Parts: sequence; structure tokens; C-alpha cells
Amino acid sequence: MLLAELGGIILALGLLGRLAGRYGQSPIPLYLLAGLAFGHGGLLPLSASEEFISTGAEIGVVLLLLTLGLEYTAAELVTGLKTHYPAGAVDFVLNAVPGAAAALLLGWGPVAAVALAGITWVSSSGVIAKVLRDLGRIGNRETPVILTILVLEDLSMAVYLPILTALLAGVGLATGSLTLVAALAAAGGVLFVALRYGRVISRFISHDDPEKLLLVVLGLALLIAGLAQKLQVSAAVGAFLVGIALSGEVAEGARVLLSPLRDLFAAVFFVFFGLSTDPAQIPPVLLPAAILAIVTVVTKIVTGYWATRRAGIAARGRWRAGGALVAHGEFSIVIAGLAVAAGTGAPIGALATAYVLILVIAGPVAARYTEPVARRLARRLTRRPAPDAGRPEAEKPTLIR
Repeated sequence: MLLAELGGIILALGLLGRLAGRYGQSPIPLYLLAGLAFGHGGLLPLSASEEFISTGAEIGVVLLLLTLGLEYTAAELVTGLKTHYPAGAVDFVLNAVPGAAAALLLGWGPVAAVALAGITWVSSSGVIAKVLRDLGRIGNRETPVILTILVLEDLSMAVYLPILTALLAGVGLATGSLTLVAALAAAGGVLFVALRYGRVISRFISHDDPEKLLLVVLGLALLIAGLAQKLQVSAAVGAFLVGIALSGEVAEGARVLLSPLRDLFAAVFFVFFGLSTDPAQIPPVLLPAAILAIVTVVTKIVTGYWATRRAGIAARGRWRAGGALVAHGEFSIVIAGLAVAAGTGAPIGALATAYVLILVIAGPVAARYTEPVARRLARRLTRRPAPDAGRPEAEKPTLIR
């Protein structure tokens, strides 16, 4: 039964991908809707393959961020972080505040406000990495700025998640501080090794046999991602830094070898998100989730526009960057899961599910159409006649000096 379910899911994903490609769209929304159809409460619930798909989803996120890291060097990452850290601060203020305000307005209390702030703050690295690749924008000038914002968000999770966990558990300041120090030390250690010993690691991993190169790179990425997760650091950050540490022919070879695996497990990740969502939970919280989604669509677009304008990117790239940052996903669900497990008494899980589902579907659409829509609006505004246009000279008002 397991093989039959897996075969049916993968076949369906292939057909949906072909359908999306025929119309020039990202297949992510179709993958998510397929997950809803086959998940709990869906049209045809699956059970035998659920555990495998859950593991495959984690591997999908790791591979998406690993291959994204292979596109850049450690020096480029550090330069980007130094240059664009103000964008991270703007991102936090514009996108965390709406979530915190919504929780307080709904009467959920300060702890729930901290949790919902994280849900609305952090974009989905996995979804955005997939969208950028689908749209052929990896080499665009605005892409390094987008990636820097995502890395700043993911690294910030090394601070945020221990604080949230401590608040939810009600532990003392000392225990929470120790957890926070351990998380920061782990993230800093991986980044230091990537910067200082990246060439040594590349030489050690390098091999003429594609099979051995694939196994070593994949094994190293999964190992570092797992250790990072154990130390309260994002597994995505760990995988991204592994990709950053590799360079030259090793990075190029690994990128080619990992591409098919990345595409397969990335699709599984998006299906799993849909599988883990019960459609019956969505209607009661759909209105507040939709309002919050509309607000943060605007704030994310403003974030991307501001960051790329500061970097000297042209207007078209600014709008593309803003639209690309809209999607939310894995981190938002993780944060909601922590809040639900701690029993906050607020329906954060249902709200987060509806909110993320809206934005993870709207994200690819926004990434594709924000720039064309902005360009058309700008053209209409520039073509609009001035208030005095077309009036006879004698009828035009004169200014009194």
C-alpha cells in the first residue's frame, strides 16, 4: 500500500507540474491544494505514506537551502549581511508588529502576541527559493538582497525560538539564557567554519566519481542540518551554510547532481504542508487570517522595495523583490506548533494554518505579478492628463503673485 500511495502522489505531482508549466505558473499552489485533497479531512485521506512524506518534507527544505547556498560564497554572504542588516530591522518592525497587534486585539495575551509576531514576521525560505528558481531569477541583481533578508530572518530564529520556548514553558531567566547562548554559539560556529575552512572542506569533499560526491555532500548537509536543529538553530540555516562553505568545481558538480533530488523532495515538502492541514479548521478563522494576510502582503512588499532601493536596484527589481518575500511557510508552522503544544488557550494553530495557506498560495502569484502590475499602474499615472490639460488658455486659472 505504501508504494501505491507514493506512486500515486508522485505521478499526480508530475502531472500538476506539467499543467502549471503549460500556463507559465509556479506549481506550488497546485501541490498545496493536492495535499489538502489527500490530507486529514480531505477527499481521499492517505495514511500509509504519511510518515515517509513527513521525513521527505524535511529533506526537501534542506535541499532547497543547500542548493541555494551553493550559488554564493561565504565572502558574498558576509558582505551582504554587513550591507543589508538595516533591512532586517525594517523587516522585523513592519512584519512582526501586525501579528503582535492582532493577538492583543483578539485578547490572546502577551505570550500569544510574541508567537503570532513570529508567524507574521518570517518568510518561507523554502517556498521563495523554489519560486526564484521556477521564475529564473537566481541571477537577478535583487536576488542577493532577498537572500540576505531570508538569512537574517533565519539567523534571528536562533534568538527568537529559545525566547519563545522559554516564555511558553514559563521557565526562569537562567534556563532561557543558557538555551539562547547555545543557539547563538551553534550558528556562529557553523558560520565561522564556513568562512575560515571553506576551501579545505571543498578539497576534502572533491571527487571525480559523481556517486561519491553526491553521497558526501548530501550526508554532510543532512548531518549539519540535524545538529543545528538539535541546538535550536534552523536546519535550513545549517544547510544553507554548508552550501556556502563549498566552492569552485565541487559546488558546481554538487549543484548538478542534487537538482533532481531537490525538485522531488521540494514538491513533497509542499504536499506535506497540505496533508497536515485539516480543511475543516480553516473557515472559522478565515476572516482574521485573510485581513492579517493582506496587511503583511503590503508590509513584505514595502520591505523588499525599501531594501533593494537602498542597494541601488532599479524600480523593476524593487517590485520583484517585494513580491518574492510574500510567501510564509515552514517557520510559521513550527512557531504555531510550539504555541499549540504549550496550550496557550488561543486558536493560534488554526489561524496560522489559514494565514500560511493564503500566503503560500499568494506568494508565487505575488512574486510573478507584483512588478508587471506596478509597472502598468505607473504607466497609467504618467499618461493621466494634468488637471489643466485641454482647457482653453483663457479659462486656465492665473496665479496671483
